[in-house]
Amino acid sequence: MDTKTDNAFNLLSPSIITKLKEINITQPTKVQDKVIPLINEGKSIVFESETGTGKTYAYLLPLINNLEKEDDKTKVKILIAAPTFELASQINASAKLITQRKTALFIGGSPLKRQIETLKEKPEIVIGNPARLVELIRLKKLKVQDVNTIVFDECDRLIKKELIDDTRILKELVNKDCRIIALSATITKQVKDFFKDAETVIMPKEDILTKNITHWAFYAERRDKIETLRKILNAENYTKVLVFTSRIDQVSNIYTKLRYKNIDCMTLTAKADKKDRKAAIDRFRSGKTKILITSDLCTRGLDIPNISHIIQMDLPSDEDFFIHRSGRTGRAGQKGINIVIGDEYEMNQFAALEKKIGITVYPKEIYNGKIQAPKIYE
Repeated sequence: MDTKTDNAFNLLSPSIITKLKEINITQPTKVQDKVIPLINEGKSIVFESETGTGKTYAYLLPLINNLEKEDDKTKVKILIAAPTFELASQINASAKLITQRKTALFIGGSPLKRQIETLKEKPEIVIGNPARLVELIRLKKLKVQDVNTIVFDECDRLIKKELIDDTRILKELVNKDCRIIALSATITKQVKDFFKDAETVIMPKEDILTKNITHWAFYAERRDKIETLRKILNAENYTKVLVFTSRIDQVSNIYTKLRYKNIDCMTLTAKADKKDRKAAIDRFRSGKTKILITSDLCTRGLDIPNISHIIQMDLPSDEDFFIHRSGRTGRAGQKGINIVIGDEYEMNQFAALEKKIGITVYPKEIYNGKIQAPKIYE
């Protein structure tokens, strides 16, 4: 393989390059090529790149590369804040794949005493949700005086109403000269204002929503949506299917009705026990369960390979949610199908969204157990 002189991986140590090859990563993505050198130079940045473009390793690789040059292995140097248990766990797992330096995961809802014991093992990279990180710092158990970088992953979500207070406190608790890295698929003016001292990097659109993902629309009245979902699942050949609904109460309803029809599936909700959530993701990731039913807040930033289909049981009012949902498929250059099951109002909204974000939506229906274009579509 020829190595380009402008390949950002050239900045990484041979040991990290070897570990990347072990997980079949040999070339940087566009965002990694852009961001790795900037972080390597010590800059504070806020960067935007579409979902599925490799943002996690864009910051983890240079941070860990620099961390491994340090001899002191006893202090926390890198702090990473994430909005959900799933994303934080995923970041932790990604870090462990490329370094033997100690990491620690701290999430609210887990026993505080056990997490304090974990800190005695002297991790250098600490990952968690803002509320729990703030709690540990205030208890003087998590010492941040040596933290040189704080990362805000899915930063647009971290500064939404329910999380912004803890995020702001966390930002204030670290050293004033601590380098800041923030990232998301959608950088808003609010994000830029919140991280006003950081350089903003907006990656050109790679049009993943149009190039890698095919969009289908199925019309169904609300009472018929789950039956339409069942018919789609019976008609399609799929690897893994992620089913989204905006209504938390609908997650269990969809699950119950699919299971009644002997369709194997699992659920993932923010209210579920942490062990149950991890078990659901592990089974889905491994392919033991091929259908996972969830809500929007659980899957922000969740990167599970080989999701062939996204099925949206409603059209979210927030355009960003639609983008994040759709972007769970068609990742890492693969192809995927994004399906919206909607009533008349939602179909009109979908048509407007189609024009706004530049995608092409193909109306579909099920006839004799097969998916086809409608005979009449007005």
